[in-house]
Amino acid sequence: MNPTTRILTDLIALDTTSRNSNMALIDYARSLLDDRGVESELTFDAGRTKANLFATLGGDVDKPGIVLSGHTDVVPVDGQAWRTDPFAAEVIGDKLYGRGSCDMKGFIAVCLAHIDAILNAKLATPIHFAFSYDEEVGCVGVAGLIDELIKREVQPRACIIGEPTSMGVVRAHKGMLSKRCRVRGKASHSSLTHQGVNAVAMAARAIAYIDSMAERIAREGPFEHGFEPPHTTVHAGVIHGGTVNNIIPHTCEFEFEIRNLPAHSPLPLFEEVARYVEENLIPKMHAVSADTGFDWETSSDYPGMNTAADDAVIALAADLLGAAGIEPGKVSYGTEGGRFQTAGIPTVICGPGSIEQAHRPNEYVELSQLAAGEKFISDLIASLR
Repeated sequence: MNPTTRILTDLIALDTTSRNSNMALIDYARSLLDDRGVESELTFDAGRTKANLFATLGGDVDKPGIVLSGHTDVVPVDGQAWRTDPFAAEVIGDKLYGRGSCDMKGFIAVCLAHIDAILNAKLATPIHFAFSYDEEVGCVGVAGLIDELIKREVQPRACIIGEPTSMGVVRAHKGMLSKRCRVRGKASHSSLTHQGVNAVAMAARAIAYIDSMAERIAREGPFEHGFEPPHTTVHAGVIHGGTVNNIIPHTCEFEFEIRNLPAHSPLPLFEEVARYVEENLIPKMHAVSADTGFDWETSSDYPGMNTAADDAVIALAADLLGAAGIEPGKVSYGTEGGRFQTAGIPTVICGPGSIEQAHRPNEYVELSQLAAGEKFISDLIASLR
């Protein structure tokens, strides 16, 4: 195994599913840095069971550096049909299999494998490692890391997020607002429907409105070239309610999300749904019982990213990849890029592996993609001397 593959094998063996602590991976990375005399800073979650890591390698610490950013958590494997152990890396042919191999421990492994090269290069511009927690549950953890960054006198010059793009340059992605709703109805015997408020039926009406709104946006826009699909999307993906069929259900919960174009705020769309509920459903419910209603909770909320096509960080990534003159891409999935950009740090997304493999059973990264990632980081180091 070369250093990247060896480190990636170690990282995959650490089960950092978002519901778990990521401290084993943070300690692993910190140990590699400590062994070479590199200090790292941690920012913790409220329970101190998870942490972000930030470290500066090489260069003048008083100069703006380049951030190499990756998230340490992975999605669950529950219910997925894996042919291999998801937490034991296995190379089969030209692919390395394992949970997180593509999304996105492969990029973190490439970064860690280059610690010595960075330190030996006598850089004029420093390189920063930024490894976060809980990206997969709404880009939550990195907020604490960025809060600390913006307090510094010297801000990073740019950020490269190594999400899987097949080593293509991506300059924009959609944002997401995800809402959880609890519908409070009133139970009654199913033969006395007029005495109850059916929470499942009320939730269904709200979801039907959400679906009609999604169809309207797909038909009328707004649209933006480069995204697939080229418009904001809305969909309800989870619903739970009722107990048995002969009881009018008194509770129902559902979740829906808005994945918005960077320039298209999701808030008016949520407010439209809430207004429909308030004007059309609540009066019917209160006519039976004033204790009924809808309770809304935000489960995730992160901004889109829209780095200008002529920004220096886009040119840097394109030059390193020999892709100057090629239009940078846009993606519909989310990353922490929107949070970095909101903090005033120009950001590009570029990393090994295909997003088509992310979150799936038998996730893999092609060895050629890891090699391309290694070359990208090596060339970045050379450009910063």
